[in-house]
Order: sequence, then C-alpha cells, then structure tokens
Amino acid sequence: MTARTVGRRRVRPRHEEVKDMAEVPEALGLASEQVHQVLEAASLAPSVHNTQPWRFRVLPDRIELHPDPCHRLPATDPDDRELRLSCGAALFNMRLALQGLGLRPLVSMMPGQDAPGALAIVRRGGTMPLDDEHRALLKAVPRRRTNRRPFHEAPVDPRQRHALVRAAELERSWLHLVSSREERALLKKFVQQAHEIQLHDKTVQAELAAFTGQRPGANDGIPPASAGVRPELQDEWVFRNFQGPERLPGKDYESDPLIVVLCSFYDGPLGELQAGQAMQRVLLAATVRGLSASFLSQPVEVRSVREQLRRSLGGILVPQTVLRLGFSTPVPATPRRPVSELLMEPKGCRS
Repeated sequence: MTARTVGRRRVRPRHEEVKDMAEVPEALGLASEQVHQVLEAASLAPSVHNTQPWRFRVLPDRIELHPDPCHRLPATDPDDRELRLSCGAALFNMRLALQGLGLRPLVSMMPGQDAPGALAIVRRGGTMPLDDEHRALLKAVPRRRTNRRPFHEAPVDPRQRHALVRAAELERSWLHLVSSREERALLKKFVQQAHEIQLHDKTVQAELAAFTGQRPGANDGIPPASAGVRPELQDEWVFRNFQGPERLPGKDYESDPLIVVLCSFYDGPLGELQAGQAMQRVLLAATVRGLSASFLSQPVEVRSVREQLRRSLGGILVPQTVLRLGFSTPVPATPRRPVSELLMEPKGCRS
C-alpha cells in the first residue's frame, strides 16, 4: 500500500506510522524513541482549523521549531499571527515533554542567523526534576481538546479563574477576564462584526470548507465528531459553522460562558510566539481542572476589529486570542499528522 495525497497534504496508511520512530534522529542526549515522544507531544497543540502549521529540524545539539508554509491559512491568517500562536503552543508542549524526561529546556525564540527561518531553538540546559504542577500539565497534553459543543450552565468558580490567570502570568502574558455586562456586550459586538466580515469573504470560507466536513483519511482538519453543533440564530455568541450535526431540541449553547482574552505585552512575532506558550499553559491548566475550552478568534483575525478590541482593553495590551471556557461533555481527539511528516532534513526542507 502506498501513501496518497489529499489536496497538498500527504496521507499515510496506518501501517506506515509504526516506522516513524526509526526516522527520528537522536538529539539532546535522548534516544530516537524519546525524541519522537517529545515531537509527538508538541504536535498535540491546537491550531486554527487543526492545520498543524509546524515542522521540526532535529540535530544532535538542538531541536528547531519552524513554520510549515504548506499549512498556512493566507486568507484567515494573512500575517501568520495565529500560525505563530499555534507554534508557540507546540513549543510549550515540547518544553513540558523534555521536562518529563528530566531535561531543562533552554529556549531561544526568533533565533535569526543561528537557524534561518526557525521560530525557536530548544537546547539541553542540564537536568531538572519534574514537580507536581508540571507533571499534571504534561498528563493533560493528550487529554486537551478544543470543545466546540454547548457547555453546561455552570459557572467557573473564582479559584479556577485565578489558576487560569496565573497560568498566563507564568508565561509572561496576560489573561483578561471579560466580566462586566458592558464588556461582554462590546466583545459580542466585535465577534459579530468580525464574523460578518469573514462570512462575506469567499477565500476565508473556502479555507474553512477545506478543513471541515467529511474528509476520509485526512490527518488534519476538523471532522464532524469534533465540530460541535451547527450555529443557530438564538445563540448568545456567534460561532463558526464547522459542518457539525444539526442540534437536538434543548441542546442550545450556554448563555453565560467564561470569556477571556489572552494578551501579550508587546506586538509582533516574538509576542505572538510568547503568547502561544501562555495560551497552551492556560488550556492545559483548564484541562487539569476539568474545564473545556474553545476559541472565538474572529475578532483577532480581522485587523480592523482587532484594533478596536485593543483600544477597548486600554491600548497597551495586545489581544492574541479569545477563549470560551466552561464545563461540557468529552469530545474525541482531532486527527494528527505522524511525526515523520513533521521532520525537516538536517540541511534542508523536504520537498
């Protein structure tokens, strides 16, 4: 059996995936199987439409994180902001996995000439024990899901909110809780405004359609089982239509989820990569506490609306993504590309 191609993406038969570990070089003093474990954890990060826009170059003294130009969304994410956010999330998972193997990761972000085109280099910085907090986060990596289903009408208590804010602070970012009635009304307006702009953009809608619905054999995108139910007019918040099933009577979305805006303290690629690590730490902290999360990212994807949102936050903080949090029923994992497809050759990119 040979591999086949879906769009621009190669789909491997399942039996080929067992060969992945043999294709991963040793690095950082780790065996091939351990490096595979680290990269597999990194690949479980969230990304827009589950595009998985990352690649890795593995060398004896380092692992480089690169963007994958074949998994960009040029209409939805023309400046690659969310691509770098997703790669930051993958970087955080990589750090956790290395800590789980007893290593202290030394991270250089936006390394420039040290690794042309790379977003980050991870080197070995000695050894370190894994504390209880990081152990819990590491265990949450394979359990974290983007949950697009309706949530229960149950509040997120103050202790859990504090834990999420602290998670962002530990990664040098800020989690703004949208709490007042006025703030919620304004953010709803921004989500609606951006959603309408994207709804009338044929290229944005084409990208959404390309990564959703029934796509047999695909190892990226959002299958119907992970899509949530289809939006309806009575919903309090505007959700994207990921081509999920029609909802059953009485299965409306919740009226009062916890809405948060994850912000960086500075703009540009470095701020986005830093915020991506904070985003993932927040999502894993939520998973540890039994919370579900999904994205309302429309207002940060449309530049004019993002600027309005930034001004509403005081003009200093840079909004990077909007999250909806609460309690819901479990959802299945979305597909992932095998690690072998994420590897770059030591001296160049695979064609």
